Amino acid sequence: MRDTALFIDGSNIYATGKALGLDINYAKLKLWFGDNLLRANYYTAVIPQKEGMVDNLRPLRDWLSYNGYCVVTKDTKEFVDKITGKSKIKGNMDTEITVDALELAPRIKHMVLFSGDGDFTYLVKAMQRQGVHVTAISTIKTEYPMIADELRRAVDAFVDLDAFINEINNPVPKGGSRYA
Repeated sequence: MRDTALFIDGSNIYATGKALGLDINYAKLKLWFGDNLLRANYYTAVIPQKEGMVDNLRPLRDWLSYNGYCVVTKDTKEFVDKITGKSKIKGNMDTEITVDALELAPRIKHMVLFSGDGDFTYLVKAMQRQGVHVTAISTIKTEYPMIADELRRAVDAFVDLDAFINEINNPVPKGGSRYA
């Protein structure tokens, strides 16, 4: 029965993987959930391309969308910090993840959230009120834990991404693909 949905906060899980020295093999990740997987969503903000810029994440987004992931993107916003006067880029995907999760809640029994962002704590509680079991995947095995304490306490299960290393690590072969 297909009753599991993955919600991958791309920038958050990238930072977590980088902190662990892990390059996630998204083909292996999807296979790990097997026939239970109803949907695999990957969320990432995209820097609008200016002439001469290279979009380093384009190959990953293309690979994911060609291989059964639903890739959700939105353009980043650039703003000036009123205190420091420095230009900053913002690309938060929390709303998109929240809306998609709540829409799928009636069709799933298990939500797997690849993020440690504490902003998802209220979403987790809303999903649980609808009878959905919620697992968060992040890490505590770095100098600074990559999962907010309130999120870790709210979820039904926490899996350290470090535990997945043998399952989803992507050793990059010379001349090979880094995604599969």
